[in-house]
Amino acid sequence: MNFDFSDEAKALGEQARKLLAEKAGTGPARKAMAADAPAMDAALWQEIGALGWTAARVPEAHGGLGLTIEEVAQLAEAAGGSLAHVPLVSTLLATEALVLAGSPEQQARWLPGIASGETIACVAWSEPGAVNPATVKTQASGGNLTGVKQPVADLAVAHVAIVVAAGADGPQLHIVDLAGADTAAVETIDLVRRHGRLTLNATPAQALGTPGDYQDWLDRAAVILAYEAIGTAGAAMAMTVDYAKTRVAFGQKIGRYQAVKHKCADMYIKLELARAHALHGLAQIDPILGTNGAELRQAAAAARVASLDALAYCAEENVQLHGGIGFTWESDCQFYYRRNRALVAALGPRGWWAERLVRALEQRNRAAA
Repeated sequence: MNFDFSDEAKALGEQARKLLAEKAGTGPARKAMAADAPAMDAALWQEIGALGWTAARVPEAHGGLGLTIEEVAQLAEAAGGSLAHVPLVSTLLATEALVLAGSPEQQARWLPGIASGETIACVAWSEPGAVNPATVKTQASGGNLTGVKQPVADLAVAHVAIVVAAGADGPQLHIVDLAGADTAAVETIDLVRRHGRLTLNATPAQALGTPGDYQDWLDRAAVILAYEAIGTAGAAMAMTVDYAKTRVAFGQKIGRYQAVKHKCADMYIKLELARAHALHGLAQIDPILGTNGAELRQAAAAARVASLDALAYCAEENVQLHGGIGFTWESDCQFYYRRNRALVAALGPRGWWAERLVRALEQRNRAAA
Protein backbone atom coordinates (compact mmCIF):
# COMPACT_ATOMS: atom_id res chain seq x y z
CA MET A 1 0.00 0.00 0.00
CA ASN A 2 1.43 3.38 -1.05
CA PHE A 3 1.11 6.10 1.58
CA ASP A 4 2.40 8.93 -0.58
CA PHE A 5 1.12 11.13 -3.38
CA SER A 6 1.85 10.43 -7.01
CA ASP A 7 4.34 12.66 -8.80
CA GLU A 8 1.45 14.19 -10.78
CA ALA A 9 -0.47 15.05 -7.62
CA LYS A 10 2.62 16.58 -6.01
CA ALA A 11 3.22 18.73 -9.10
CA LEU A 12 -0.38 19.98 -9.07
CA GLY A 13 -0.18 20.73 -5.36
CA GLU A 14 3.01 22.72 -5.82
CA GLN A 15 1.40 24.70 -8.64
CA ALA A 16 -1.66 25.40 -6.50
CA ARG A 17 0.35 26.50 -3.45
CA LYS A 18 2.54 28.79 -5.55
CA LEU A 19 -0.37 30.50 -7.31
CA LEU A 20 -2.49 30.90 -4.18
CA ALA A 21 0.48 32.24 -2.24
CA GLU A 22 0.65 35.02 -4.82
CA LYS A 23 -3.06 35.68 -5.31
CA ALA A 24 -4.58 34.83 -1.89
CA GLY A 25 -3.51 34.88 1.75
CA THR A 26 -4.35 37.07 4.71
CA GLY A 27 -4.19 40.34 2.76
CA PRO A 28 -6.93 39.47 0.26
CA ALA A 29 -8.80 37.68 3.06
CA ARG A 30 -8.95 40.91 5.08
CA LYS A 31 -10.34 42.76 2.05
CA ALA A 32 -12.95 40.00 1.58
CA MET A 33 -14.24 40.61 5.13
CA ALA A 34 -15.63 44.03 4.15
CA ALA A 35 -19.42 44.21 4.02
CA ASP A 36 -19.36 45.53 0.45
CA ALA A 37 -16.76 43.03 -0.81
CA PRO A 38 -17.78 40.63 -3.61
CA ALA A 39 -18.86 37.12 -2.65
CA MET A 40 -15.75 35.67 -4.29
CA ASP A 41 -12.57 36.65 -6.10
CA ALA A 42 -13.90 36.39 -9.67
CA ALA A 43 -10.51 36.98 -11.31
CA LEU A 44 -8.85 34.23 -9.29
CA TRP A 45 -11.75 31.87 -9.97
CA GLN A 46 -11.40 32.46 -13.72
CA GLU A 47 -7.71 31.66 -13.49
CA ILE A 48 -8.43 28.51 -11.49
CA GLY A 49 -10.88 27.36 -14.17
CA ALA A 50 -8.35 28.04 -16.91
CA LEU A 51 -5.77 25.93 -15.08
CA GLY A 52 -8.21 23.01 -14.92
CA TRP A 53 -8.47 22.71 -11.15
CA THR A 54 -12.26 22.55 -11.28
CA ALA A 55 -11.93 19.81 -13.91
CA ALA A 56 -9.67 17.63 -11.79
CA ARG A 57 -12.23 14.96 -10.88
CA VAL A 58 -14.52 15.38 -13.88
CA PRO A 59 -14.20 12.43 -16.30
CA GLU A 60 -12.66 13.14 -19.68
CA ALA A 61 -15.97 12.23 -21.33
CA HIS A 62 -17.47 15.35 -19.76
CA GLY A 63 -14.60 17.70 -20.56
CA GLY A 64 -12.58 17.07 -17.43
CA LEU A 65 -9.11 15.76 -16.64
CA GLY A 66 -10.20 12.51 -15.03
CA LEU A 67 -7.70 12.80 -12.18
CA THR A 68 -7.88 11.01 -8.83
CA ILE A 69 -8.89 12.13 -5.37
CA GLU A 70 -5.17 12.60 -4.62
CA GLU A 71 -5.18 15.71 -6.78
CA VAL A 72 -8.35 16.92 -5.06
CA ALA A 73 -6.61 16.54 -1.68
CA GLN A 74 -3.67 18.62 -2.87
CA LEU A 75 -6.00 21.37 -4.11
CA ALA A 76 -8.00 21.34 -0.87
CA GLU A 77 -4.84 21.65 1.24
CA ALA A 78 -3.59 24.55 -0.87
CA ALA A 79 -6.96 26.30 -0.63
CA GLY A 80 -7.09 25.80 3.13
CA GLY A 81 -3.61 27.16 3.68
CA SER A 82 -4.19 30.26 1.56
CA LEU A 83 -7.70 31.16 2.81
CA ALA A 84 -8.52 31.63 -0.89
CA HIS A 85 -11.72 33.63 -1.46
CA VAL A 86 -13.07 31.19 -4.07
CA PRO A 87 -15.58 28.30 -3.93
CA LEU A 88 -13.00 25.67 -4.88
CA VAL A 89 -13.47 23.19 -2.02
CA SER A 90 -17.27 23.46 -2.22
CA THR A 91 -17.19 22.69 -5.94
CA LEU A 92 -14.78 19.79 -5.44
CA LEU A 93 -17.04 18.26 -2.77
CA ALA A 94 -20.09 18.57 -5.03
CA THR A 95 -18.15 17.12 -7.95
CA GLU A 96 -17.19 14.12 -5.84
CA ALA A 97 -20.89 13.47 -5.16
CA LEU A 98 -21.72 13.61 -8.87
CA VAL A 99 -18.81 11.37 -9.82
CA LEU A 100 -19.64 8.86 -7.09
CA ALA A 101 -23.43 8.69 -7.37
CA GLY A 102 -24.65 10.69 -10.36
CA SER A 103 -26.54 9.04 -13.21
CA PRO A 104 -25.15 9.45 -16.76
CA GLU A 105 -27.84 12.07 -17.41
CA GLN A 106 -27.04 14.01 -14.23
CA GLN A 107 -23.33 13.94 -14.96
CA ALA A 108 -23.87 15.09 -18.54
CA ARG A 109 -26.07 17.94 -17.29
CA TRP A 110 -23.70 19.42 -14.70
CA LEU A 111 -20.12 18.15 -15.02
CA PRO A 112 -19.11 19.93 -18.27
CA GLY A 113 -19.96 23.33 -16.76
CA ILE A 114 -18.15 22.46 -13.53
CA ALA A 115 -15.10 21.37 -15.51
CA SER A 116 -14.90 24.71 -17.32
CA GLY A 117 -15.49 26.71 -14.13
CA GLU A 118 -18.66 28.27 -15.51
CA THR A 119 -20.84 26.26 -13.12
CA ILE A 120 -20.19 26.67 -9.41
CA ALA A 121 -21.49 23.99 -7.07
CA CYS A 122 -21.97 23.91 -3.32
CA VAL A 123 -23.00 21.38 -0.69
CA ALA A 124 -26.05 22.07 1.49
CA TRP A 125 -25.65 19.78 4.48
CA SER A 126 -25.99 21.98 7.58
CA GLU A 127 -29.39 22.76 9.08
CA PRO A 128 -30.54 24.88 12.01
CA GLY A 129 -30.52 22.56 15.00
CA ALA A 130 -28.84 19.67 13.19
CA VAL A 131 -25.77 18.57 15.10
CA ASN A 132 -24.52 15.62 13.06
CA PRO A 133 -24.75 14.06 9.58
CA ALA A 134 -27.39 11.59 10.79
CA THR A 135 -29.82 14.29 11.96
CA VAL A 136 -31.51 15.57 8.80
CA LYS A 137 -34.78 17.51 8.98
CA THR A 138 -35.16 18.38 5.30
CA GLN A 139 -37.64 15.98 3.75
CA ALA A 140 -37.74 14.49 0.25
CA SER A 141 -41.13 13.57 -1.20
CA GLY A 142 -42.36 13.12 -4.75
CA GLY A 143 -39.29 14.68 -6.35
CA ASN A 144 -39.46 17.76 -4.11
CA LEU A 145 -37.55 18.94 -1.04
CA THR A 146 -38.89 20.84 1.94
CA GLY A 147 -36.73 22.30 4.68
CA VAL A 148 -34.04 24.85 5.44
CA LYS A 149 -30.30 24.48 4.89
CA GLN A 150 -28.09 26.86 6.84
CA PRO A 151 -25.27 27.80 6.78
CA VAL A 152 -24.32 26.81 3.23
CA ALA A 153 -20.81 27.81 2.19
CA ASP A 154 -20.54 29.66 -1.14
CA LEU A 155 -24.30 29.58 -1.72
CA ALA A 156 -24.31 33.19 -2.96
CA VAL A 157 -22.20 32.33 -6.01
CA ALA A 158 -23.38 28.75 -6.68
CA HIS A 159 -25.54 27.58 -9.57
CA VAL A 160 -26.30 24.09 -8.27
CA ALA A 161 -26.41 22.56 -4.80
CA ILE A 162 -25.93 19.01 -3.58
CA VAL A 163 -28.55 18.82 -0.83
CA VAL A 164 -28.84 16.18 1.88
CA ALA A 165 -32.45 15.26 2.69
CA ALA A 166 -34.16 12.52 4.69
CA GLY A 167 -36.07 9.82 2.87
CA ALA A 168 -37.80 6.56 3.68
CA ASP A 169 -34.50 4.66 3.79
CA GLY A 170 -32.37 7.35 5.40
CA PRO A 171 -30.50 10.49 4.37
CA GLN A 172 -29.75 10.81 0.67
CA LEU A 173 -28.08 13.24 -1.70
CA HIS A 174 -30.16 15.34 -4.10
CA ILE A 175 -29.39 17.86 -6.82
CA VAL A 176 -31.11 21.24 -6.77
CA ASP A 177 -30.85 23.80 -9.55
CA LEU A 178 -30.44 27.11 -7.75
CA ALA A 179 -31.88 29.22 -10.57
CA GLY A 180 -34.76 31.07 -8.90
CA ALA A 181 -34.19 29.31 -5.56
CA ASP A 182 -35.01 31.03 -2.28
CA THR A 183 -31.60 32.02 -0.92
CA ALA A 184 -30.40 34.65 1.54
CA ALA A 185 -27.08 35.68 3.05
CA VAL A 186 -26.22 34.48 6.56
CA GLU A 187 -23.44 35.93 8.68
CA THR A 188 -21.21 33.35 10.34
CA ILE A 189 -18.01 33.50 12.34
CA ASP A 190 -16.05 33.07 9.09
CA LEU A 191 -16.22 36.50 7.47
CA VAL A 192 -14.11 35.52 4.46
CA ARG A 193 -16.05 32.53 3.12
CA ARG A 194 -19.61 33.70 2.54
CA HIS A 195 -22.48 31.52 3.76
CA GLY A 196 -26.17 31.54 3.03
CA ARG A 197 -29.57 30.07 3.82
CA LEU A 198 -31.36 27.88 1.30
CA THR A 199 -35.10 27.62 1.92
CA LEU A 200 -36.74 24.65 0.22
CA ASN A 201 -40.51 24.75 -0.12
CA ALA A 202 -41.54 21.81 -2.30
CA THR A 203 -38.51 22.67 -4.43
CA PRO A 204 -37.89 20.33 -7.39
CA ALA A 205 -34.89 18.08 -6.90
CA GLN A 206 -33.37 14.93 -8.33
CA ALA A 207 -32.23 12.09 -6.10
CA LEU A 208 -28.53 11.38 -6.41
CA GLY A 209 -27.69 7.72 -5.94
CA THR A 210 -28.84 5.83 -2.85
CA PRO A 211 -28.63 6.32 0.94
CA GLY A 212 -25.60 4.05 0.80
CA ASP A 213 -23.96 6.43 -1.66
CA TYR A 214 -24.55 9.25 0.81
CA GLN A 215 -22.60 7.35 3.46
CA ASP A 216 -19.79 6.68 1.00
CA TRP A 217 -19.72 10.35 -0.01
CA LEU A 218 -19.53 11.35 3.67
CA ASP A 219 -16.32 9.35 3.99
CA ARG A 220 -14.79 10.94 0.91
CA ALA A 221 -15.91 14.41 1.97
CA ALA A 222 -14.32 13.84 5.38
CA VAL A 223 -10.98 13.06 3.73
CA ILE A 224 -11.16 16.11 1.44
CA LEU A 225 -12.10 18.43 4.30
CA ALA A 226 -9.33 16.88 6.41
CA TYR A 227 -6.84 18.15 3.85
CA GLU A 228 -8.41 21.60 3.86
CA ALA A 229 -8.09 21.65 7.65
CA ILE A 230 -4.49 20.42 7.42
CA GLY A 231 -3.68 23.27 5.05
CA THR A 232 -5.21 25.84 7.39
CA ALA A 233 -3.52 24.31 10.44
CA GLY A 234 -0.17 24.33 8.66
CA ALA A 235 -0.52 28.02 7.84
CA ALA A 236 -1.43 28.82 11.46
CA MET A 237 1.59 26.87 12.69
CA ALA A 238 3.91 28.62 10.24
CA MET A 239 2.60 32.01 11.39
CA THR A 240 3.24 31.07 15.01
CA VAL A 241 6.77 29.80 14.37
CA ASP A 242 7.68 32.91 12.37
CA TYR A 243 6.44 35.10 15.21
CA ALA A 244 8.36 33.10 17.81
CA LYS A 245 11.55 33.61 15.82
CA THR A 246 11.21 37.40 15.75
CA ARG A 247 9.27 38.51 18.86
CA VAL A 248 11.59 39.66 21.64
CA ALA A 249 10.50 39.55 25.28
CA PHE A 250 12.69 39.97 28.37
CA GLY A 251 15.76 40.42 26.21
CA GLN A 252 15.48 37.39 23.95
CA LYS A 253 13.32 35.91 21.22
CA ILE A 254 10.35 34.05 22.67
CA GLY A 255 11.18 30.98 20.58
CA ARG A 256 14.08 30.34 22.96
CA TYR A 257 11.70 29.75 25.87
CA GLN A 258 11.02 26.10 26.58
CA ALA A 259 7.27 26.55 26.97
CA VAL A 260 7.01 28.16 23.54
CA LYS A 261 9.17 25.42 22.00
CA HIS A 262 6.89 22.76 23.44
CA LYS A 263 3.77 24.48 22.09
CA CYS A 264 5.27 24.64 18.59
CA ALA A 265 6.41 21.02 18.82
CA ASP A 266 2.91 19.95 19.84
CA MET A 267 1.48 21.79 16.82
CA TYR A 268 3.81 19.86 14.53
CA ILE A 269 3.00 16.51 16.15
CA LYS A 270 -0.76 17.00 15.87
CA LEU A 271 -0.43 18.17 12.28
CA GLU A 272 1.68 15.19 11.24
CA LEU A 273 -0.70 12.79 12.98
CA ALA A 274 -3.59 14.31 11.05
CA ARG A 275 -1.63 14.03 7.81
CA ALA A 276 -0.95 10.35 8.46
CA HIS A 277 -4.65 9.62 9.02
CA ALA A 278 -5.59 11.61 5.90
CA LEU A 279 -3.08 9.66 3.81
CA HIS A 280 -4.61 6.42 5.12
CA GLY A 281 -8.00 7.67 3.97
CA LEU A 282 -6.69 8.47 0.49
CA ALA A 283 -5.07 5.04 0.24
CA GLN A 284 -8.50 3.48 0.78
CA ILE A 285 -9.93 5.07 -2.39
CA ASP A 286 -8.80 3.21 -5.51
CA PRO A 287 -7.21 5.74 -7.89
CA ILE A 288 -8.16 3.76 -11.00
CA LEU A 289 -11.54 2.23 -10.22
CA GLY A 290 -12.60 4.92 -7.77
CA THR A 291 -14.01 2.30 -5.40
CA ASN A 292 -13.87 2.50 -1.60
CA GLY A 293 -11.58 0.23 0.37
CA ALA A 294 -12.68 -1.88 3.31
CA GLU A 295 -11.10 0.47 5.87
CA LEU A 296 -12.26 3.78 4.39
CA ARG A 297 -15.03 4.27 6.95
CA GLN A 298 -12.66 4.14 9.91
CA ALA A 299 -9.82 5.92 8.09
CA ALA A 300 -12.07 8.81 7.03
CA ALA A 301 -13.47 9.22 10.52
CA ALA A 302 -9.99 9.17 12.02
CA ALA A 303 -8.82 11.76 9.47
CA ARG A 304 -11.74 14.02 10.32
CA VAL A 305 -11.11 13.77 14.07
CA ALA A 306 -7.35 14.22 13.84
CA SER A 307 -7.57 17.14 11.40
CA LEU A 308 -10.08 19.00 13.55
CA ASP A 309 -7.87 18.42 16.59
CA ALA A 310 -4.81 19.73 14.76
CA LEU A 311 -6.58 22.79 13.39
CA ALA A 312 -8.19 23.70 16.70
CA TYR A 313 -4.88 23.42 18.54
CA CYS A 314 -2.85 25.33 15.95
CA ALA A 315 -5.45 28.08 15.56
CA GLU A 316 -5.92 28.56 19.30
CA GLU A 317 -2.23 28.44 20.18
CA ASN A 318 -1.50 30.86 17.36
CA VAL A 319 -3.70 33.39 19.11
CA GLN A 320 -2.30 32.54 22.54
CA LEU A 321 1.38 32.76 21.60
CA HIS A 322 0.87 36.09 19.88
CA GLY A 323 -0.12 37.46 23.28
CA GLY A 324 -2.39 40.47 23.58
CA ILE A 325 -2.06 41.42 19.90
CA GLY A 326 -3.37 38.01 18.88
CA PHE A 327 -6.84 38.86 20.18
CA THR A 328 -7.18 42.11 18.25
CA TRP A 329 -8.99 42.86 15.01
CA GLU A 330 -5.73 44.04 13.44
CA SER A 331 -4.07 40.65 13.97
CA ASP A 332 -4.27 37.98 11.25
CA CYS A 333 -4.59 35.21 13.87
CA GLN A 334 -8.36 35.53 13.66
CA PHE A 335 -8.54 34.11 10.13
CA TYR A 336 -7.39 30.66 11.15
CA TYR A 337 -9.49 30.60 14.32
CA ARG A 338 -12.60 31.61 12.38
CA ARG A 339 -11.97 29.05 9.65
CA ASN A 340 -11.50 26.39 12.33
CA ARG A 341 -14.99 27.00 13.68
CA ALA A 342 -16.48 27.07 10.18
CA LEU A 343 -14.93 23.74 9.21
CA VAL A 344 -16.35 22.10 12.32
CA ALA A 345 -19.82 23.10 11.14
CA ALA A 346 -19.16 22.02 7.55
CA LEU A 347 -19.70 18.29 8.12
CA GLY A 348 -20.59 17.70 11.73
CA PRO A 349 -18.68 18.02 14.99
CA ARG A 350 -15.74 16.00 16.23
CA GLY A 351 -17.87 14.00 18.68
CA TRP A 352 -20.08 12.51 15.97
CA TRP A 353 -17.08 11.50 13.88
CA ALA A 354 -15.37 9.98 16.90
CA GLU A 355 -18.45 7.82 17.44
CA ARG A 356 -18.43 6.87 13.75
CA LEU A 357 -14.81 5.81 14.15
CA VAL A 358 -15.65 3.66 17.15
CA ARG A 359 -18.54 2.00 15.31
CA ALA A 360 -16.31 1.26 12.31
CA LEU A 361 -13.64 -0.29 14.53
CA GLU A 362 -16.24 -2.40 16.33
CA GLN A 363 -17.56 -3.66 13.01
CA ARG A 364 -14.05 -4.51 11.83
CA ASN A 365 -13.28 -6.38 15.05
CA ARG A 366 -16.52 -8.37 14.85
CA ALA A 367 -15.72 -9.37 11.28
CA ALA A 368 -12.22 -10.47 12.29
CA ALA A 369 -13.41 -12.46 15.32
